[in-house]
Parts: sequence; C-alpha cells; structure tokens
Amino acid sequence: MQERLAYIALNQMAGLGPVGVRRLIVALGSPQAIWTASEEDLCSVQGIGEKTAQAILRDRDVAEPEQEETRALAQGIRLITPLDAEYPSGLSSIHNPPLVLYVKGSLRVEDARALAVVGSRSASPYGLSTADRLSYQAAQCGLTVVSGLARGIDTAAHRGALKAGGRTIAVLGSALDCLYPLENEVLAEEIARSGAVMSEYPLGRVADRQTFPYRNRIVSGLSLGTLVVESEQKGGSMHTADAAMEQGRSVLAVPGRVDLPGARGPHFLLKNGARLVESIEDVLAEFEFEMPDLSAPEAEVSVRPEVVLGVEERRIVEQLWVGPLQVDELGRACAIASPVLSGILLSLEMKRIVRTLPGGVIELATDVRRVNKVESTNE
Repeated sequence: MQERLAYIALNQMAGLGPVGVRRLIVALGSPQAIWTASEEDLCSVQGIGEKTAQAILRDRDVAEPEQEETRALAQGIRLITPLDAEYPSGLSSIHNPPLVLYVKGSLRVEDARALAVVGSRSASPYGLSTADRLSYQAAQCGLTVVSGLARGIDTAAHRGALKAGGRTIAVLGSALDCLYPLENEVLAEEIARSGAVMSEYPLGRVADRQTFPYRNRIVSGLSLGTLVVESEQKGGSMHTADAAMEQGRSVLAVPGRVDLPGARGPHFLLKNGARLVESIEDVLAEFEFEMPDLSAPEAEVSVRPEVVLGVEERRIVEQLWVGPLQVDELGRACAIASPVLSGILLSLEMKRIVRTLPGGVIELATDVRRVNKVESTNE
C-alpha cells in the first residue's frame, strides 16, 4: 500500500487517532508497516494493548482508502495528507496533527497568517457584533479568519470575514457530508467558494461530544493566535485557548460586561496573561504586523522589514544550516520542548526564514541570507 493511502486508511480506524498512529509509525518505521505487522508487533508498541491491536487487524482487512477518496472527490472534497504540499505548515508542528484533512475549497500559503476567532454559541448582541467587526477588520488586514462554523460567535466571525471579501476557514466537528448545524449549510458553501471548509473525520462521521473538543486543536493549530470573544469559564472555546497555549501560539481575549456569563472565560484568560483586545490594532501588535492603510484599494498588512532573532531562534537557524531536520530531531538538537518549538518555528516561518516540507521536515528558506544581518534581542 502506498504511504499516502496508508494515512487515509489509518484515519478511518475507529479509536486509534493521530497520537496512536504516530506511536505506531515511530515504532514500526512507516505507515505501511502497520499493514504487515503481526498482533505481537502491534502489542509491543507503548499504548497499544491487545484490544487495540485486534481492532487494527480487523479494520485493516476491510479498509478501502481508494474508495474513500473516490467518494470524497465525487462530492467535491479533496483529501490532504502530511505528504501533500497543501498540508498546512501550522499543523505540521503541533503535537497531534491530523492524519488526513478533508477539504472543500482551497488552502493557500497566505493562510499561515491566520487568526482563530471563537466563542459562545449563545452569544450576546455585544459579542456577536464584536466578533463580526474584528473578523471583518482582520480580513481587511490580510489575515485569514479561522473558526468552527458553530452558532453564535463562530458564525459571526465567518460572516465578518466574508463581508470584507477576505478568506475564512471553517473546521468542522463532523465529516463534511454530515455538516452540523444544518442551518449553516449555505454559509459553508459560501466559505468554500472563497476559503475552505475542512474536517479530519472520514465520510459519514457525525458530530458528538468528543469530536467538537478534539477538532479545536486544529482551529488553534492553523492560526498564529486564538481570540476568545465570549465564553463561560468552562466553555468549549476555552479548550481552543488551552490548545493554543500548548502549541506555543498566542491567546487573546475581548473583555466583556462583568455581569454576563460570557465574560468569565475571557476575563479568566486576561488574568492569566492573554492579550487584551479592544481593537484590531491590538491583534496586529501581538503578531508584530503593521496597520495597513485601509482606505487604499489593495491595502495589505506587512511584516516589519527588520528581522530580529532571539537566542532560541538563532539556535534553530544554526542547526538548520547543516541541513533539514524533522521537527522532533530539531527539538532534541536545540533542547527546546515541543510546545515552545512549534511557536518559534511558526514565528520563523512568518519571517520567511524557515519553511515546513511534507512530513514535518523543517529547512531554511531560500532567502535566508537575511539572517546574517539580524540582531539578537536576548544577547
């Protein structure tokens, strides 16, 4: 079986998940090796017990990855694996990247400049208007707006970006052919025409209590930072903020009225170091983007021309001068923990100093001669 098809087949296995699959790949050497491994070989892998091994043996006998892709293509859905050039670089560096992305629409390089906007399904009028306004302005400034297509804040965020003529990405907690909520079906079609609707779930998978929280790591992983507009302290949007912190990404929050339950989540984040956002300028400042002249017809946000590297960024660049490295190898060589490393790599990618290749390999960008001119902020 080809490696790409192996990823698709493994993604169809119920109860295994990206973390389990990656353990197997590391232990056995490749996705294809899982297809020829004995029950004994599978059980020897940490975290894979007898029950899971037997389930793998059963599932691989009935797996039909080629048919799955054919059915998807017939519905206008493309399957993207970590081996494909379109696979988002932001997801390559997270702890448990999805094995497959089912995508309607297009993914672009500029989507690396993305802001996740999330919040309560039962949002207040203030929350809805704030999400709409900030998403509209973010799209005007060249940021892709990422959210989850849920009712409330998510819907307002997508609509705000679309009104600005910008790009937005919706990450579902169900398969693309089981869209939820159904009331957003027309909105999903509109998003796919100018952006993308995506899911990691195989065709036919309906949403449940587990799928929504699990997809939140993709929302944050696609983004430079996550902006929480309204959420209760234990709301689903707080899971996205937690994922962003684990991935080394920025967390931002909009303050609200103290007598509203939806203010508790953002205020908790603000008390614990999140960036306070009152305007789009606060968002751009977090990412060190300059405010464009929005009166100009084709205004774009630009990264500051000077390139300033910290000590850890320099260490990474020095390692990559020798040659490309897998993310895990780079982390070990630089003695940088995975959650911190992912954030640093994303920063270096935005500065056009490194780039992510298929399979999670990191290399220096072509124009990295600029690095010779940088100054360290921590030396």
